[in-house]
Amino acid sequence: MRKLAALAMAAAAALLPAAALAQQAADDVADTGDTAWILISAALVLLMTMPGLTLFYGGLVRAKNFLAVLVQVGAIAAVASLLWVVCGYTLAFGDVTNGWIGAGNAWMLIDLGNVRADTAVPESAFALFQMTFAAITPALMAGAWVDRARFGWVVGFSALWGLLVYAPVAHWVWGGGWLATAVGTRDFAGGIVVHTTAGVSALVAALLLGKRQGFPRTLMLPHAPSLTMAGAALLWMGWFGFNGGSALAANDDAASAIINTHVAACMAAMVWLGIERFTVGKPTSVGFATGAVAGLATVTPAAGFISPGAAILFGAVAALICYPMIQVVKKRLKIDDSLDVFAVHGVGGIAGSLMLAVFLSSDLGGTGYAEGTTMINQFAAQVVGVGVVAIWSAVASAVIAVLVSLALPMRVSEDDEREGLDLASHGERAWEFD
Repeated sequence: MRKLAALAMAAAAALLPAAALAQQAADDVADTGDTAWILISAALVLLMTMPGLTLFYGGLVRAKNFLAVLVQVGAIAAVASLLWVVCGYTLAFGDVTNGWIGAGNAWMLIDLGNVRADTAVPESAFALFQMTFAAITPALMAGAWVDRARFGWVVGFSALWGLLVYAPVAHWVWGGGWLATAVGTRDFAGGIVVHTTAGVSALVAALLLGKRQGFPRTLMLPHAPSLTMAGAALLWMGWFGFNGGSALAANDDAASAIINTHVAACMAAMVWLGIERFTVGKPTSVGFATGAVAGLATVTPAAGFISPGAAILFGAVAALICYPMIQVVKKRLKIDDSLDVFAVHGVGGIAGSLMLAVFLSSDLGGTGYAEGTTMINQFAAQVVGVGVVAIWSAVASAVIAVLVSLALPMRVSEDDEREGLDLASHGERAWEFD
């Protein structure tokens, strides 16, 4: 009997390492459904950039600058994507060291894990999804400097901005950095990381570039509102991947985020039309598109954390805050943020990030606070997160803009601006066919 017991124990001991290895292998296998959803979401976010953002912005400018906007957005997305592979990803999502910047373990996307930590998707799919965020965020800023920024400066500024502003902030909030771990700041899909950084930086760039010729006396009406509506529709559709994909799984969180994204956009668009009816006498297509985008930006930081009822409120607040902010920036402060990047994206993202602290409460239908956290604690964490990121974005953007301008002039000449950037900077015009 003793011999049998000993043999049994020996057999069990021999099997334990095999069982442990089998469990480790099972934990290191990606879920195909989650992976498929992240790949689709990455495609949807790229759809937001090209063609969504290009058409949205392109329709809002004058015809002589239409192609210039398209080239700028495309070039920004391209250079941001290349730098993300080279070093951006590892700066944002590399191994956590001091909480300020990621380690260099994944430069050129080498040494990626089979599965990204805390997810069931391959790290390569995660890196791809995050790359599309890194591409669209600096492209959002292009709306602030249309009609007057020199192409070379735009590309140089955006490239450095992605490495010195976007990547560090992404690490602080999403990559295990100090804002998330030490402060407790939360951002579901980019209210702080994407919209606050881009919005504040766009305002700084607009200040440094100066006003367009004739601003604000000359009316600079959009040349193709129909293209703006088409672009807004593509942005709206792509935002399902932007917010839904940020759940990093094909589950209830993704579905909730998409529902909240949609109803917030619907509410913001309708409230914006109502405001226009009473302020300018009639609702407009550009107003509908702008309102929808404001709602999308405002709900982004909270999309996966709140209830649909709260999302509807987020949409209403987006229109009620962003619409007057456009007037404040352009008419009162006389800042020529050409396509209202700060007023729509920046203010919307900041408002949503702060409102998150309230509507995260389970009593209001939210997913609830972390253990030991109260509404007041969470609000303080959101204020710190928004404040730190806004200050860093403003200071770093100003420094980058000036440094790049020493080698690549920031603004085109008066003659080129008058002629239009399509011809002056790129040697072609829209709507002309041989």
